[in-house]
Parts: sequence; C-alpha cells; structure tokens
Amino acid sequence: MSLRTPLRPLARILPARQKGENPDAIERENLRLRHEAQRDKMRQRAESRLILVALCFMIAFGAVGTRMYALATSDVEEPELVTNGASIVNTRADIVDREGRVLATNFVTNSLYAHPHEIIDARAAADGLASIFPDMDADALHRRFTSETRFIWLRRYISPEQEQLVHDLGEPGLLFGPREMRLYPNGSLAAHIMGGASFGQEAVNAAEVIGVAGVESEFDEVLRDPARGDAPLVLSIDLSVQAAVEQVLAGGMAMMNARGAAAVLMDARTGEIVAMASLPDFDPNARPRPLTDGEAADSPLFNRAMQGVYELGSVFKTFTIAQALEEGLVNVETMIDTTGPLRMSGFAINDFHYYGASQSVEDVLVHSSNIGTARIAQMIGADRQQRFLGQLGFFQPTAVEMVEASAGRPLLPSRWGELSTMTISYGHGLSTTPLHLAAGYASILNGGTVVTPTVLRQDAPVLGERVVSEEVSQTMRGLLRSVVTDGTASFGEVEGYAVGGKTGTADKPRTAGGGYYEDRVIATFAGAFPMYDPQYVIVVTLDEPSETSGPEPRRTAGWTAVPIAAELIRRAAPLLGLRPTIEPLGAYQLSSASQ
Repeated sequence: MSLRTPLRPLARILPARQKGENPDAIERENLRLRHEAQRDKMRQRAESRLILVALCFMIAFGAVGTRMYALATSDVEEPELVTNGASIVNTRADIVDREGRVLATNFVTNSLYAHPHEIIDARAAADGLASIFPDMDADALHRRFTSETRFIWLRRYISPEQEQLVHDLGEPGLLFGPREMRLYPNGSLAAHIMGGASFGQEAVNAAEVIGVAGVESEFDEVLRDPARGDAPLVLSIDLSVQAAVEQVLAGGMAMMNARGAAAVLMDARTGEIVAMASLPDFDPNARPRPLTDGEAADSPLFNRAMQGVYELGSVFKTFTIAQALEEGLVNVETMIDTTGPLRMSGFAINDFHYYGASQSVEDVLVHSSNIGTARIAQMIGADRQQRFLGQLGFFQPTAVEMVEASAGRPLLPSRWGELSTMTISYGHGLSTTPLHLAAGYASILNGGTVVTPTVLRQDAPVLGERVVSEEVSQTMRGLLRSVVTDGTASFGEVEGYAVGGKTGTADKPRTAGGGYYEDRVIATFAGAFPMYDPQYVIVVTLDEPSETSGPEPRRTAGWTAVPIAAELIRRAAPLLGLRPTIEPLGAYQLSSASQ
C-alpha cells in the first residue's frame, strides 16, 4: 500500500516557520512535483497504448500481406460451384491426335437469359436482341418479356462479341451465366470421329457437357472423370494426314460426280486408324439434327466408313485366293477354268472381259475374273469359307471404340449354299463396311495375323489370331502388287511407294422392289503400301461415281476409286515419314509350290 504524499508536509513546514520561511512555498513546490509525477505516469500509459495499437496494426498488415503473397505465388484455380442439389460436373478432358495436337477442348463462354420483371424497356430489349441474333423474332420476344414469366432462356451459349453487344443494350433484365462449351478448333476435320457434344444438366451458372456421338460419346465417362486431371484422350488419328485425306477425297468425290465417299487409312500391324473420312460431313461445332425421313445415307451425320454396309465387289477376291493358298488347294500357277458363263441354280456368272478359257490363279486376280474366283470358291466350300471370313471379322460389327460401330453389322445370306459361296467369293451376297475391309486386308498382308481397328494410339502391335502363314501373306503381297502394275488398278501406281491392291465394282441394290440398278455402283479400291513391307492399308469407296471425261461415263473402280487412292498415298506417305524408295529385287515370292 502506497502512502499519499501530503500537500503540507509538517516535517518541513515546522522547521521553516521557526526559521521565518514561507510554508506556502513548500506546499507549491510539493504540488508541482506531484503534478510532474502524474504527467510522467500518464505519458508512460499513453506510450504503452500507442505501442500496443502499432503492434496490432503490424500484425494485421503482416497477415494480409502474407495471404496476398501466398495467393500471388500459388497456381490459379477455378472457383468451385456450390449447389444445394446434385452437383453439375462441368469439366471435360481434351482430345488430342497422336502428336498431341488438339482435336477437341473446352471454351469458357456465357449463357444468356432474362428476368422479364427486371426489364425496363421490353420493346427496346426485344428489338436489340433481334438485331444481335437474326434468328430471334422481335415481336415474339416482346410478348415473352411482357408476360408473367419470371425466367426465360435466350441462348445456351454466346460468343464474346455477342456478349458485348448485349451488354451495350444496357438492359438490367438481360443476364449472363458462366459455363463451358465444347470447341472443335479444326471445324469439320475428323467430324465423324469426334462426333460432337451437347449440354446435359443445366443451371444458371453451370452446364454439363456430354458426348452425343463418335469418341465423345464412347469415352464420355472417361472424359468427364475428374480423376484424370489434365490428361487428354490420345487418339490414333494424325491430324495432318486426316486433313490431306479429306481434301483429296472431297476433290475426288466432286471430280467423279459421286453421291458420297469414304476412306480409311490404317496401320497394318497395330490396327490404328491414322485417318478416316466420310463425305458429306458436318461441323461438330454446329452439329445438324438427324434426318426424320429419307435414307440414312442422305444425312451428313452418316459415317459411310463405319456405318455404310455395302456389297464391295471384287476386293473380296483377295480373301478367296488367300484362303485357297492357305488350304493348299492351289498355287499361283494353278490353271483355273474360266470358260463362261458359269451357271448355277439358274444364275449366270460372267466376266467383265474375256481372257481365255483358262487362267492361272495369279491371272484370275490380276484380270479380276469372277468365273475363276467362283471356281476356286467351289474348291473351298461353304463351311471353310464361312470359318475363314468369320476369323477375319466379317460376321460382327467392328470392335472400334465408337458408338456408331454397332450399326455397321454385316449382312449375310439367309441360306449360305453353293451359289452364295461362289458370289461371296467375288464380293456379292455379303455386305460389309469399308472399315471391315481395311482390317481384313491388314490381317492378310501384315504377315497373317488378325488386327482389330482402333482409334486409340497404341504403343505396340497386338498380335491376333493367325489366319494365313507368313509365306501366303508374302505371296498375296506379290499378287496385289501385280494388280497395280499389270491389272485393273494401274492408275494406283505411286512412284517410290510400291502400291498394291485390288479394285471392286459392285452393282448397287435398289432401295425398293429388289434387284440392282443398271447404272449405279459402289466402287472400291483396297490396298497397302509399300507392298514389299506393308506399313499402311488404304480403302477408298465411292457411292455412285461416274467419270465423264470420255465419250461414255465410266463407273468402274479402276477409273474412279483408284486414282483417288493414288493421290491419297502420294499426299499422305511423306506425312507419315515414308520416303520414296527403289523397290527391292526379290521382294515378293510367288511360289509355284502348293502351300
């Protein structure tokens, strides 16, 4: 307990009075000292408070600065959408080609909607929107804006330019909702492979992007899986080769006056589809609606390479002869009776040209003899033919990773008798897709093992079931090379790339009433290059071509599909890294011994 200092200390005052001094002076001095002590105490208290306040400010500013530094140095993250109901997954992985070039990605944009009760001038807003979006009707918009509706969707997505124009209208009742949309930066390139995407669940501030066709639909769950992070879906497609194929195919389709066209370029050992095109096509950024009437092939959405099921004609002779060689029924020098017509069950089989009463197996393929091939098919028989074609995958849809693949189911004869065996041997009576054909040729020419078509990039070949021996595969390479150098596919020669292949011209069946058109065909070329060591298989198919440079229209594959295939190879081979070379001597072994 502190003692209070008295204002008039008697210990000093009493002696002062005895000495005649003034005690008031002592009191004033004592008061002054007390005031100074109080002032010093208050000053110390104020300084302590100032220091405390300054320390608090330093701590606060330090915390803010630390947080700002952390945000500035951290990776940018999109804000997460919080909803009361089920969350909308609005992320989707990119799709890239085999070289990492973007085929499909996401684009940040906005939707446009309206709150009519917040619109100030309905007439001006309606007229303004109609001027920005020509497909909108100003009067219809005005009626909706003046109705009792409190929410109106106007556009599911708009461009930045359109968004700015709507902003410029200055109407508070026109609002924007952030969302992502699917963007295909290459437009219609590889459209049928991409397929397209649309919106699923939608909210004002988010929208779910879902695949509707092609790989977008097939891999929808994979592309939407948040666990993938930034990892894209890598396809087997080569964007540069795809562009060259589509450009050449479009030019060839126009030149040959064809109704439609398809092309497949496939790695002969892995089954990777390097390029696949179907014309006419579409832009997946503005995917058209499916047709409600007419033929499916009339729609640009129809994938002729994968969904088009056709009788492909003489390209099937390759399989017949390969099987006969594998079964040891013939060799390349075996003479086959080609006198005609060959009659079976009231049906006459004829050749397009007459090359004599008998021909070797090699000449049967080079000259594309229907009669000779039918005779060889008789040796094989229906059961063995069915087993062989089944091994090559001609009885089921292809296993390629696209939703449209299931629609490409081959059409088989209801009764597979001797006549069907003979006609199927040269490509009539069994309908299949160009993609089936490409896989079949790859399986015969790659050394004899079955390949499965795929649109995903593969790290190594996947060896399938063996269908022919290495020796038969080598022999077939030589035979198909001869078809280009000496036979019906002479326009297919591309200097330096040793092209081999087979033509096929099949009458087109009538859509109603049965029978075949007399002046409409499906023209096909199926081949490979370089034939001494096949790296790639190519198939080109034209729907109703007609080459008109001569006095009479020419519709056969040798005049229509083959020149297009040659130009495709000429353009694509350098892009694939294949240098033109001199064909090695002894590259083919056309053995005369029975296999």
